Amino acid sequence: MDNVMLARTLFGSSMAFHIIFATLGVGITFMILLAEIMRIVRKDSDYGTLAKRWTKGVAILLGVAIPSGTIVAVMLSLLWPGFMEIVGQVIALPFQIEIFAFFLEALFLSIYVYAADRLSSTMRIVSVFFVALGATASAVLITDAHAWMNTPRGFSIVNGEVTNVDPLAAVFSPSIVVTAFHVVGSAYLTGAFVLAAVAAYKLLRGNLSKRETAYHRKGMMLSLAVALVMSIFTALNGHETAVMLHEYIPVKLAAAEGLFETQSNAPLSIFGTPNPEAGRVIGGIEIPGMLSWIATGSTDGVIQGLNDFPRNDWPPLFVHTLFNVMVGIGMILLGIAGIAWLFWFIQRKKQQSFPKWLLAGIAISGPLAIIGIETGWIFSCTGRQPWTIHGIQRTSEAATNSGHLGMLFILFIGLYIILLVITALVMYFYFNRNPVSNDLGIAAD
Repeated sequence: MDNVMLARTLFGSSMAFHIIFATLGVGITFMILLAEIMRIVRKDSDYGTLAKRWTKGVAILLGVAIPSGTIVAVMLSLLWPGFMEIVGQVIALPFQIEIFAFFLEALFLSIYVYAADRLSSTMRIVSVFFVALGATASAVLITDAHAWMNTPRGFSIVNGEVTNVDPLAAVFSPSIVVTAFHVVGSAYLTGAFVLAAVAAYKLLRGNLSKRETAYHRKGMMLSLAVALVMSIFTALNGHETAVMLHEYIPVKLAAAEGLFETQSNAPLSIFGTPNPEAGRVIGGIEIPGMLSWIATGSTDGVIQGLNDFPRNDWPPLFVHTLFNVMVGIGMILLGIAGIAWLFWFIQRKKQQSFPKWLLAGIAISGPLAIIGIETGWIFSCTGRQPWTIHGIQRTSEAATNSGHLGMLFILFIGLYIILLVITALVMYFYFNRNPVSNDLGIAAD
């Protein structure tokens, strides 16, 4: 394995680890805010208990998210010196502002964790609002740099030197809005599905008192409400993403769909394997005209194929599979949330318990959402290859020439496995020793 691939593997595995905790940190803090609002609107202390226990979980997750994020930041400098040479001159602004967003999140999380019981209802909401705002702002600001890598703006390179730097033009690159909405929406979606999955698992196991059953049901339905809305939003945003790719990164769109020839009435290919020799997707299901309609608003729209671009500028064709997995999981999650709310609506007067098959579906939605996040990020970054900065700097030009990256990869993989195990054990023992029955007994309205 060459140095470039080793650098990509090491950084990619670190990012894949960190993104789990970062995404849940954004999504669950938003759910805590909604639970606090529901506590006041419904005058129901169970929502306050939900917020309290979800906050404990977030605090544990942040204990891993912060150091793993620091590792990713350090790796950017160590593994990609060529990239950082340009980034430091052009797109440093969002990284600098992100420090303040994290400060905001950490400050108000401390206030909320240690003083929530002594704050008024209004100040509790204000505190957790700034926690959610800081977490979301951090996600948007980091996403800004990622969006700029896809659609770089705000500078010129003359004789190998960066000139004519316009930081605001770099910050507001053409893909930032659609990409930021997608990242934040999918983070809210994932946080909601994970919390719904935990509640469904508890209900599925049974052996709960009526009070505990009602508590978990409230948490599950609140989470599923957010999950349903965000599933729809993310699906609609996917259309806007296709429009953006068609305009600015057509080679990535072509690779995602395995489209080789430029054509109107371009089909949407589901499943299958892109075959360059055959010039089509083998074993896939094609929906005629759908890709043209999604990307241009008309089945007559012309979509560029991979053959319009030099072969060495093609992304790896397995991104087609990643794209299918991401979209497929999104559709499954939308279906789970929709069926759950439909069941609730039909049976709302009877207060009938959810059937086990539906609870089982909700229970697996959390892991599915995390897999969707992982495949989405891998698709987004791999689909930009062979470029680190699209059309400006190739990944091979950005990577370090240092050796021993294979050993570092093994050491960090071991570290991440240990951290995952420790995090799971801490979560298990904390909530096992602090059951919800204790909180429900002391919760105040």
